[in-house]
Amino acid sequence: MQIFKDVLVAGGGISGVVAALAAARNGAKVIICQDRPVLGGNASSEIRMHIVGAANSKRRQDLETEAREGGILEEILLECAIRNPQRSASMFDLILYEKCRAEPNLTLMLNTAVTGVRMEGSRILSVLAARESTEQYFELFADIFMDCTGDGRLGKEAGALFKTGRESSKQYGESHAGEEADPYRLGSSLLFTTRNMGKPMKFIPPAWAKKYTEEDLKFRDHSSWEYGYWWVEFGGLLDTIADNETIRDELLAIMMGVWDHIKNSGNHPESENWALDWFGFVPGKRESRRFIGKHLLTQSDLEEAVHFEDVIAYGGWPMDTHPPQGIEAKDQDPCSQPVTNYVYGIPLRALISANVDNLMFAGRNISATHIAFSSTRVMATCGVMGQGVGTFAAMAIRNGIPLDQAWQDRELIRNTQQLLIRQDAYLPGIQMDANLASQAIVQASSEQSEGLASNVIDGHTRSIHGARGVKQSLAVPGTHRWMAQPEDREPWIELEWKSPVSIREISIVLDTGMHRRLTLTHDDNLHQQNVWGPQPETLKEFRILAYLADSRDDGCQVVHIQDNYQRQVTCQVQLEQVRKLRLEVLGTNGLDHARIFEIRCH
Repeated sequence: MQIFKDVLVAGGGISGVVAALAAARNGAKVIICQDRPVLGGNASSEIRMHIVGAANSKRRQDLETEAREGGILEEILLECAIRNPQRSASMFDLILYEKCRAEPNLTLMLNTAVTGVRMEGSRILSVLAARESTEQYFELFADIFMDCTGDGRLGKEAGALFKTGRESSKQYGESHAGEEADPYRLGSSLLFTTRNMGKPMKFIPPAWAKKYTEEDLKFRDHSSWEYGYWWVEFGGLLDTIADNETIRDELLAIMMGVWDHIKNSGNHPESENWALDWFGFVPGKRESRRFIGKHLLTQSDLEEAVHFEDVIAYGGWPMDTHPPQGIEAKDQDPCSQPVTNYVYGIPLRALISANVDNLMFAGRNISATHIAFSSTRVMATCGVMGQGVGTFAAMAIRNGIPLDQAWQDRELIRNTQQLLIRQDAYLPGIQMDANLASQAIVQASSEQSEGLASNVIDGHTRSIHGARGVKQSLAVPGTHRWMAQPEDREPWIELEWKSPVSIREISIVLDTGMHRRLTLTHDDNLHQQNVWGPQPETLKEFRILAYLADSRDDGCQVVHIQDNYQRQVTCQVQLEQVRKLRLEVLGTNGLDHARIFEIRCH
């Protein structure tokens, strides 16, 4: 069967889902192939790793360092916090599935693996894919192809240049790299969840389970049992693609051995009532191929937070390397996590193949050294890269510009950056263009000294000038939001124009506590760092009144939003001769005062 689309996304993990949604929402006809029955990759119910990114424990401060990724990923996580109070892994699968099904421009193909390509010179002409569950085979044509598979299967089939293993410190001047290059990589993991059954529960391990002592695990915390353990790691000395089945078998033996130690060694008598509830059979893979792009990210790019003119995404997780021996490195810490001083930009060029003209990528397979990759690999960063490449691909398609020309088109890149910001992405050093709201006079019922009403038109939708935020040369101090006084029980904010304007779109960007973590996790300690439900800072209910030039009445209601929990609310309107807009706050989700980051009108 032949299928023709504008964009093909291979891989349905977080980067692939977000890339496909971004491209489809911006007008491209998209097909996404996922070789598993569910979406989400390492975050899916098959593996159950929580999504982490820039807003980690060393990079967050209310009103100063709000590093959490926005955009489509924020939309998904906010919805999960509302619809999934039980913290079900399968409910997260469903939310991703629903997001894809809801897009008319997006064709979702589950259980469908990319198996080959047809080339036309240095361009991919089509992708060959197979769905064994229906005994169907496909040839999928597109103008732009995106490899979000993690392992880089599509790019490998197309002959895209890639790297594996670890570079030497001399090769790119990386102090965190070893003296000699080697073929080793980060290992894979299997996770498990458990339950306190309220009565003694036996555990009989398989005969092939490994044996561990407290001494063996002295550097690996296993004091809580409800969810574990990322350090059940193996495979870094092997080929994590070719040896994946062997790695899975060994990880099962390791995982069972760790649980056997907890239950039966006598060192943890408090585990008597605890029992395994679920454990994975699909290894959560950290590293395999890394493509070579138009730019190769290195340690210095991250540490210096280089400002790239073609910045399309950002990161901020520590450079998180593990001993390739995994759990067998018994006398070593299971990870080393030097934190960068700043969030850092990721350029478009690192997401475009060096030698295949119409191939992009997002996720853990981007163009980076092993050291740089150890930070960019985490799923929230993968998600914002996905939004970047998906949006850029849609813009290239819309303008009829082939990818091999588009990545060099400064105007197209700039327009994509502006579109990303309008759609709630954050790009270090890139400020939003002026809009109709920028021309208005702003006043409010009340304001705090650090939350002036005029902030809603300052072109910034987060505060990230604080500790470990954006580097000083790119920083714009301030809270960048209106904050009403707590005693103001009927807060409102108005935009008034000297001359009437026509408005077709109104966007409101709200505060969702982006200094906090927000992730579905089965780790109780990490979960306590979340607000799981509506974020208290967010407006729950508000309405917008329009005052027209030919009318002196109380205004007409054009928008009424109820039960809101999302960060960005965009409404399409048909308004002519508007002299004033008034937003009246009718309720928050818990905070004692109203907050709004931005009001935009187009």
